Amino acid sequence: MAVVSDKVVKQEFKQQASKDPDKYYATSVLKDEGFHRLKCSCGKFFWTTTDQKTCGDPACSGGFRFLDGTPAKKEMGYVECWQEFAKLFRKLGYTPIDRYPVAARWRTDTDFVQASIYDFQPYVVSGEVKPPANPLVVPQFCLRFNDIDNVGITGAHYTGFVMIGQHAFMPPEQWDQDKYFRDIHAWLRNGLGLPNEEITYHEDAWAGGGNFGPCMEYFSRGLELGNQVYMLYEQTPSGRKELPIRVLDMGMGHERNAWFTKGAATSYETTFPTVCKKLFSATGIKVNTALMKKFLPYASYLNIDEVESVDKAWQQVAAKVGLSAPELKQEILPLSALFSIAEHSRSLLVALADGALPSNVGGGYNLRVILRRALSFIDKHQWSIDMKAVMEWHAAYLKPLYPELFELLPNVHTILEVEQNKYETTKQKTRSILSSIVKKDIDMKTLLTLYDSQGIPPELVKQEAEKLGRKVQIPDDFYARVAEQHEATTQYQEHATEREEKLDLYSVPETKALYYKSWKEHDFKASVVKVIGKFVLLNQTLFYPTSGGQLHDVGTINGESVTDVFKQGNYIVHVMADEAVFKLGENVHGIVDFTRRKQLAQHHTATHIINAAVRRVLGPHINQASAKKTVEKAHIDVTHYQSISEEDLLKIEQEANKIIHQAIPMRLSFMPRDAAEKKYGMAIYQGGAVPGKELRIVEIPGIDVECCGGTHLHNTSEAEKIKVLKAAKVQDGVVRITFVAGAAASKEENIEHHVLSETAKLLGCTIPQLPARASELFEKWKIVVKKKKKIGDRRLTSTEEFIGHEKDILAKLCDTWKVQPENVVKTAKRFLEEVDSIK
Repeated sequence: MAVVSDKVVKQEFKQQASKDPDKYYATSVLKDEGFHRLKCSCGKFFWTTTDQKTCGDPACSGGFRFLDGTPAKKEMGYVECWQEFAKLFRKLGYTPIDRYPVAARWRTDTDFVQASIYDFQPYVVSGEVKPPANPLVVPQFCLRFNDIDNVGITGAHYTGFVMIGQHAFMPPEQWDQDKYFRDIHAWLRNGLGLPNEEITYHEDAWAGGGNFGPCMEYFSRGLELGNQVYMLYEQTPSGRKELPIRVLDMGMGHERNAWFTKGAATSYETTFPTVCKKLFSATGIKVNTALMKKFLPYASYLNIDEVESVDKAWQQVAAKVGLSAPELKQEILPLSALFSIAEHSRSLLVALADGALPSNVGGGYNLRVILRRALSFIDKHQWSIDMKAVMEWHAAYLKPLYPELFELLPNVHTILEVEQNKYETTKQKTRSILSSIVKKDIDMKTLLTLYDSQGIPPELVKQEAEKLGRKVQIPDDFYARVAEQHEATTQYQEHATEREEKLDLYSVPETKALYYKSWKEHDFKASVVKVIGKFVLLNQTLFYPTSGGQLHDVGTINGESVTDVFKQGNYIVHVMADEAVFKLGENVHGIVDFTRRKQLAQHHTATHIINAAVRRVLGPHINQASAKKTVEKAHIDVTHYQSISEEDLLKIEQEANKIIHQAIPMRLSFMPRDAAEKKYGMAIYQGGAVPGKELRIVEIPGIDVECCGGTHLHNTSEAEKIKVLKAAKVQDGVVRITFVAGAAASKEENIEHHVLSETAKLLGCTIPQLPARASELFEKWKIVVKKKKKIGDRRLTSTEEFIGHEKDILAKLCDTWKVQPENVVKTAKRFLEEVDSIK
């Protein structure tokens, strides 16, 4: 059967629901409140208590009609709006909860939360996991980048916004749609103070992710204040099927509701009033209130996504307000630039505080886009605006709502400073790059390529081109096109290879994993449940399969070698060295190679220790992007905005070994997903999303807590020692730290000591004197190579001493000579030979 798109499902269901509204909508509540059903000329069915002829959508009713006077009887500030909503809904039986991070680390299909329901997908919505409360309300900060070019222009578009969510997850027998609808109506009546004649409800439908159901939108004076989705059905190959858990998904624009109660010129002035006031003061810009009241009812006509010609739309709107298009742009565009700076800085503040980083890949790309868009506005208008200060203003205003933002400001400022420096570097190289390009015709494709590959904003291209008398047309939807190119999530993940064998395991019992209890257990008994050539499945096993970045165990089963172990679903498959000789049901004796198991466990626990140490040294934005643990060494890839210095690497190693020396007992346990998230927060998802309704929690009390299925030590002291080898950037915003622990660390130290001893012997000095001797030799070598003058007999004075750690000495040698550690001795010999040949 062909797959039916969500769009088709929505259209078909909407038609069906419109034929029987009493079955799908809370019509009894509407009728009790005096509403009756009408049909608009646009085709929509709507409910009203008046004789209005249109549905109330701005396109049908003449735009926003609350700016000359809002019908809301209660004026509320932005923060107060959520506080009042939470207060009312608590009385109605809902539990207000804190927002989830906007960086959606618990999901594999998106970088950022885009709606409040994202918090509860997929596990709560499916009924697999309990919600944190039921029913609940949440002030969820969301990020969407499809409206970048509309921000500032329409007075109502955002990249970052708060969706106030009203949610319930109920089995059919507990589902009470009338109550949920009555509760949101209570907000409109009692929260906003609207009389019924100022409220219009639209019948609609929603479909997405294979689920669908009816939807009711609510409007007042041309503004959609929110909508309630009732997720009731699942689309299957055989048709519609009732969901075992029905979901209430009400999403209400926080910004819109606060704006509506104020009736202010733009929603930006009510969403971040203190920031707008300070920006007006810093730039000298004044809002032409009379013009804005004329302009804003039609500002939605300039929505880039909904017009064929933006130029024509400007002309039409200008005619309605009594100006020419150039005159209107002259008034509106500087103001829209200022609002964009305010809006983009708030989005960046929340994203950076939640651990997201600007980069040239994935969701981080869009963060860099809005930052550079804001900075280019500052440059274009030559405004004296400090983005760090703007973010501080936001954090101060939002403190009653999101107190964590203010606490994380120092780290946010550091990241912002690095990004601004990158932007300045881009500006400096722009002229040389553009010198040849601007002599040719520059089209949209060229602008996109320059921005995508070089980070050069189109405004800079236009500025340089105009100096040469050439015109460059920047499309009004430029940033929307950029965002569209990077819509696909490219979340970085790299693990040890997880083998994908497709064995026929029908009717075979799932394998019981015994390795979670103790890494020290390596001897077990089991029975054979399946044999397929070299592949053997047991009813239970201590052999760890390659997964989560950790390599598999090896050992023997009844004396026969096990060379590989992998997972297929909930089955653990042992790969024998030779064709398996076991019989079905045979009792066997398994022995895991203990030395290998210990080293892998040390490297896995060391990965968690390093992750915590990096966070201590570099800041709270650090998250694990990936990791790999082998017998020889391990690495962890962490999110960081720049390369890690040798000095910081040494601090990380020292912090890691402090944790080892503290001899902290590890806590390893299984917990229901909802309980783990409630207790520890969403930061437990290090390295990506983890499936299942139960999570294995690995906690180093007071240090680190993650969900992880690997083999772990019982105490941090069992890691013995950690030695950091190097750090390297693997992609923009991700740095790889390579390290060794336990026996592998001791082995590495022995190698380093040998290299240093050999080099010191060769250069005729002690190990502490090596850096100075290496520097001296290098300088002599440069003189010889350049043949500028004879080699002098300069020697270091006796006061030039070096005392330090062998790792640091080796690092200094490598840095001086620009070589890898394994080439130090060879390089020393070459330098000596070349210098001696001249002598």
